[in-house]
Amino acid sequence: MPAIETRNLTKTYRAYRKEAGLWGAVKGLVHREYDEIRAADGVSFSIEEGELVGFLGPNGAGKTTVLKMLSGLLNPSGGEARVLGHVPWEREDELKRQFSLLLGQKNSLWWDLPARESLELNRVIYGITPNDFKQIVGGLSELLGVTDKLNVMVRELSLGERMKMELIAALLHAPKVLFLDEPTIGLDVGSAQKVREFLKHYNAGHRIVTMLTSHYMQDIQELCHRVILIDHGRILFDGPLTTIVDRFSTHKIVAFTFEEAAVRDFTVFGEITEQTPQTVCLKVPRSSVAETCRAVLARERVTDITVQELPIEEVIRRLFQQTASER
Repeated sequence: MPAIETRNLTKTYRAYRKEAGLWGAVKGLVHREYDEIRAADGVSFSIEEGELVGFLGPNGAGKTTVLKMLSGLLNPSGGEARVLGHVPWEREDELKRQFSLLLGQKNSLWWDLPARESLELNRVIYGITPNDFKQIVGGLSELLGVTDKLNVMVRELSLGERMKMELIAALLHAPKVLFLDEPTIGLDVGSAQKVREFLKHYNAGHRIVTMLTSHYMQDIQELCHRVILIDHGRILFDGPLTTIVDRFSTHKIVAFTFEEAAVRDFTVFGEITEQTPQTVCLKVPRSSVAETCRAVLARERVTDITVQELPIEEVIRRLFQQTASER
C-alpha cells in the first residue's frame, strides 16, 4: 500500500468579488457576488515508502493547499486521500505522531526560549524519553552543525540556524512522512547546501517519505528523482525529472572555445546566450546540434566544444507558460 495516496482531491474556495468604488462597497452590503477558486482540482497521485518527491508549481498553483490537506490542516471539498492508511482530516492521534509539516515561512519554535527548551517541549508532547531525546537531538544537531547553538534564544539565531532547528523539531519524533514547504527559502548558499545534504542523508538512512516544494531548482535537482508539477490546482506531470527535459526541452546549449580571440558574428547559427572574444554559447534546436557544430567547425578553428541541456528551471518555466497559453 502506498504511503501517500490521493484520488481526485479537490479544494474549492469562494472569493468575494467587490465592484470598484464607494458604490461597489454599498452594493456589497446588500448583495454579494462570489467567484469559485479551485486551489486543488482533482489531484491524484501516490507515493511509496522512502520516496523523496519534488512538488513544483508557480505561486498560487495549489502546492501548499495540497500539503495542508494531506497534513489535516484543511478539509477538502471533494476527493479522497490516505496518509499511512489514515484519512488526514480525521486528525487521528496515531497519524499525528507519524508525520511532520515544516513550512519554511512559519516558525514552530518558541521565539523567546533557547532552542533546546523548545525542543524539550516537543519531547514532552510526543512522550520521548530523556535518554532518547538526548541521543536524537545530539545526532541531528551534529549532522546540521548547530550543536553549539542549542542554548541560544531562537530569536537570536540566524535564518539558516533557525531553519536547522526547525528541522530537528520536525524530525524529533522520527516521523514516517515529512512535508517540506520551501525549507531553504531565504537561506544563504552555504546554509541551503547544508540543509540539502542533511535531507539527502536523512532520507537515505531512514526511508522517510518526503514531499518537497521549492522555488529553488537546485533543491529539486540535488534531492528529487521524481517530480509532480501542478498548476491552477491540476497535475500537469508526474514522473522522473529527466523525463521533463527529454519531453519538453526543445533546445540545447552548444558552447565553443576558439584558438584565437576575435570579434565574431554567430547570430546565423542560433540564439547567442553568452559571448566573449574567445568563446560563444548558442541555444539551438535539439535536431540542429550536429549541423551547427559542423558549420562552426568549418568556419572557425575550435579547441573545445560542449553540449548541455537547458537549465531545468527554464524548461519548467516554458512548460507552465505553454500550459497557460493553451488554457
